Amino acid sequence: MSVRPSALALTPLLLFLALFFGAGLYYTAQGEPMGFYQLRAPVAILPALALGLWLARRRGVPAQPTLLAGMGDSNVMLMCLIFLLAGAFAVVSKAIGAVDAVVALGLGALPAALILPGLFLVASFVSLSIGTSMGTVAAVVPIALGVADASGLDRVLVLGAVLGGAMFGDNLSIISDTTIAATRSQGAEMRDKFRENFKIAAPAAIATVILLATLGDSVPVPEAAEASPWLVLPYVLVLVLALTGLDVVLVLGIGLVVTGGFGLAMAPGYGAVDFVGDIYAGFESMVEITLLSILIGGLAALIKATGGLAWLAQAIARFARGHTGRRSGEFSIAALAAGTDALTANNTVAILVTGSLAKDIAQRHGISPRRAASILDIFACVVQGVQPYGAQILLAASLAAVSPLALAGSVHYCWLLALSAIVFMLWPARKASTPATPVD
Repeated sequence: MSVRPSALALTPLLLFLALFFGAGLYYTAQGEPMGFYQLRAPVAILPALALGLWLARRRGVPAQPTLLAGMGDSNVMLMCLIFLLAGAFAVVSKAIGAVDAVVALGLGALPAALILPGLFLVASFVSLSIGTSMGTVAAVVPIALGVADASGLDRVLVLGAVLGGAMFGDNLSIISDTTIAATRSQGAEMRDKFRENFKIAAPAAIATVILLATLGDSVPVPEAAEASPWLVLPYVLVLVLALTGLDVVLVLGIGLVVTGGFGLAMAPGYGAVDFVGDIYAGFESMVEITLLSILIGGLAALIKATGGLAWLAQAIARFARGHTGRRSGEFSIAALAAGTDALTANNTVAILVTGSLAKDIAQRHGISPRRAASILDIFACVVQGVQPYGAQILLAASLAAVSPLALAGSVHYCWLLALSAIVFMLWPARKASTPATPVD
C-alpha cells in the first residue's frame, strides 16, 4: 500500500531538533561551556516519539507496532552491537597503554621542522585506530600543548592540527560511530566506503600536511616517553582485518581479544578482572549512542509510515526538476548532512537522523551506497569539526584555555576536506558499462 505524502509527518523530527538545538543555545548563553551536551539526545527525542505516535494513530497507522518494528530493525540492532564492541575495544586499548604508545612513538619520530604536520599525522593515526575524535582530542591535546609551550608555537595552530587529525580518523576509521552509522544506513560495505572515502580524504590530508609545514617556525621537539612498539599491533591488526573485507563484528571481536591478550602479557598489573571490567566500561561509554540509535530507528519508522519521507522525496524531486542526475543528489545529501549537524552539534546524530532520507535520495539519483555513505559521513564530520559549539572544539578549547571561535578557523583539514569533496562531486562520473540512471 502506497503512503500518502505528508509534511506534518516531519514535525516529530523538527521537534527533536528544536529541543536539542534550543537547549544547546540556551545553556551556552547561560555560560555553560558544554551547553550543547546538557540535554542528552535520547531524552530530547522522547517528546518527538510521543508526537510521532499520536500522528500515526490519527492517520490510522498501527503506532506501537510500527515504533517497535523500527526500534528492533536488524540494521539498527547490528549497529548497536558494533557500537558496543567498538567502545570496549577503545577502552581496553587505552587501559593497556596502547593509545599512549602510539602518541609517544609518533612524537618521538617527528623532525623538528615538521612539528605541526607531524602532530596532524599522529592525531590522524590515533583517531583512525581508536575510532573516536573525542578520545583522540583527550589523548593527544595534553601532549601537543606541552610541545607548544616548550617550543613557543601558537596554541591555536597546534590545536587546529590535532583537531584536523582527529576528524580525519573520525571520518575514515572502520570503528568510528559515524562510519558505522553511515555504512549501515546506506547499505554499504565498510571496505567499499573506506576506499571511496579515502579518495576524497587523501588529497585533503596531503594538502593539510603541506599547508601546516609552511606555518610556524622550526622548533625543538621534546623527547617522547619510552613506549613499547608492540602495543601498536592491535590497531594495525584491526585495520588490516577490516580492509580485507572481514565482517566488522568479527574484526572488533578479534581485536578485543588480541588487545586483552597484549594487556595481560605486557601491561604491569593488568589482569583478567581489569580486562572484563574495561569491556563493560566500554559498553557503558556507548550507552547514549546505542539508546539514541534504537529510539531514532523507531522515530524513522513512524515518520516513514505516516508519509514524511515520501513528502521529502517529493519536495526534493520538485526542487531538482531538470537536474535529476548524480550531482544534484550528491549535493542534496551533503546539504542534508551538513545542515542537520549544524542543528544537532553531533555528527553521529546527524547521520542517524538523515540516513533513511539520504538513502532514498541516492537511489533516486543513481548514487552508489558507498558514495552516498562517504558524502553523508564527510559533510557531517566537516561541520562537526569547525563549529565552535561542537564537542571536539569545546574540549580542546577548555583544555588549552583558548577561544572556541579562534579554533574553528584553524582546523584546516576540515575546510580542505569540504573543498576536496565538492571538487569530487563536480568531477564527471565514469560511464558505466551498462547504463542505468543518467548522470549529469
